[in-house]
Amino acid sequence: MWVGVVFCASLLSSLVIAVTVELTDGQIDVVSARLAEAALQSWELGTRAQTILELNATTYSVFNTSVTLPPPSTIPAGLVADGSLDPFFAIAKQIVTNRTVSNNNTVGPQPLIADGSAADPASIGVSVLLANLTGQDGGQVNYSGAATDQLNFLLEKVPKTSDGAISHRVSEVQLWSDFIYMVPPFLAYYGVVTQNRSLLEEAHTQISLYRNYLRDNSTGMWKHVLLGSADNDPGFWSTGNGWAAAGMLRVLMTMQQSQYANTFTSEQSDLASWVAEIHAAIYPHLDTTNVFTNYADQDPSATGNFYDAASTALLAGTVYRASVLLGQHTYVPFAERCRKTLFNTTSAAPTANGTATLAGYQHLTTDGWLTPVVNPHSYGLEGSESAEAQAFVVQLHAAHRDWVLAGSVGQQSGAAPSVARDSSGALLAVAAALLLYLY
Repeated sequence: MWVGVVFCASLLSSLVIAVTVELTDGQIDVVSARLAEAALQSWELGTRAQTILELNATTYSVFNTSVTLPPPSTIPAGLVADGSLDPFFAIAKQIVTNRTVSNNNTVGPQPLIADGSAADPASIGVSVLLANLTGQDGGQVNYSGAATDQLNFLLEKVPKTSDGAISHRVSEVQLWSDFIYMVPPFLAYYGVVTQNRSLLEEAHTQISLYRNYLRDNSTGMWKHVLLGSADNDPGFWSTGNGWAAAGMLRVLMTMQQSQYANTFTSEQSDLASWVAEIHAAIYPHLDTTNVFTNYADQDPSATGNFYDAASTALLAGTVYRASVLLGQHTYVPFAERCRKTLFNTTSAAPTANGTATLAGYQHLTTDGWLTPVVNPHSYGLEGSESAEAQAFVVQLHAAHRDWVLAGSVGQQSGAAPSVARDSSGALLAVAAALLLYLY
């Protein structure tokens, strides 16, 4: 009898996990609403824009392998009807129409928005390029000029290392791992939509240079901030490693989907390898909580360290993308553990897809905020409400969705078993009935 009881208890436990590890569309809407409220800084707006494409406007996502680049200049009727791109283009319009004031009437090369970071404003560049490509605002807003000024600012005005790495900061040469998500994807996308192959090459060059400076040869992880006169951070910041992996994936897929794909085979191979090496370096540091610490190799009790769900979500999303797009499945079981932990609830009942409530979630507040998270404006401190963390949740959800649609390859490599939602009720009933019989 005890064998049967143990089996049933195990089955019930597995089913509880299986039916509670995916957020519903309604819950994602809540998380996205917090993202929209909190995204105010340049990189937060750029990351939000990218997230919108990955979730709701995949025709314009570089991760959509069924659409070649450049993407269609006429927006598909379905996207027009459901308004999925409205908030995406609203970001571009807000930034471009305000840039004259933001940049104090500067003429010529300038960032899309005034910022101490030379890199972060470029994260908005893809939305500006797409606004121009699709003819938003009937030509009344100069999206083309704004994108060109941003490009020339990076190439001509921002300080560089002696070997050409563009600084993440305006005031001096300083390299941040965050740069890889902000600048190279913009360079590559600009190259695709303007038929300028050299810009895709420059995107790869910048990543290669940054990797040479920031990657630690002994651990394989990327250091966070180097070369500045102050405020350097040689630690292995988990979010920084996630930024780097995510940015490289975007550049790789921009190359792969472009008209120049066949001329960048070695560069694509580089990028795929460099994404894999980050995963191989950082996932061995994931402990039994299934949540990374702020600095991946440090104990959570160390100064400036704590558990961070934001980087955990970001990195897991890159694993699903690498699985689908690059055939890299080794760390899918790790991503599954992380996702199930972040999206798990104490409720034993399956969640209806229309449900928007987030009561009972360990890592999401009832208002939809991911927790615990690093302070996005002070990376050595724990925060409470983070725009980028919200984006990472949505990106993880979208990446997992696409991974499931592609066949969930790699889930058996040590991952926990899963049970389809529509069969969970029947299986729960069977297990419960068997328990009653045994007793």
